[in-house]
Amino acid sequence: MVVGAIPEWEDRILLCRRAIEPRYGKWTLPAGFMENDETTAQAAARETAEEACARIEVGDMYSLINVAHISQVHILYRARLLDLDFRPGEESLETRLFAEHEIPWDELAFRSVAMTLRLYFEDRRKGQFRFHVADIPAPTTPA
Repeated sequence: MVVGAIPEWEDRILLCRRAIEPRYGKWTLPAGFMENDETTAQAAARETAEEACARIEVGDMYSLINVAHISQVHILYRARLLDLDFRPGEESLETRLFAEHEIPWDELAFRSVAMTLRLYFEDRRKGQFRFHVADIPAPTTPA
């Protein structure tokens, strides 16, 4: 299980630029593998603290994305940043708040993050957030 957060501050979202593989240098939401003896909400808060040195209030679970071809499930929670005291953790090169029009779509590390952010901004425009479940199919290779 990969668990993380969508840290919100007003109309912006906190993203981290990865300092580790896979996808070194690409942007992502703070997330990582769940550890033993923690809940998914605790994992989201811990990963946000580790990757962005940020404190959050974890809200509702927002997306559950099955990535079966790599034996993973990605869970992301909506979360409220408690303050603007954030900075890159050991696994991040940079942390930054992005408005929707600033999101580096072509530089996002993972399809699950891009999918979640698209759903998030669509829901925000509608004025109603709902829980999303989706599957990411295995990449196809040309014959």
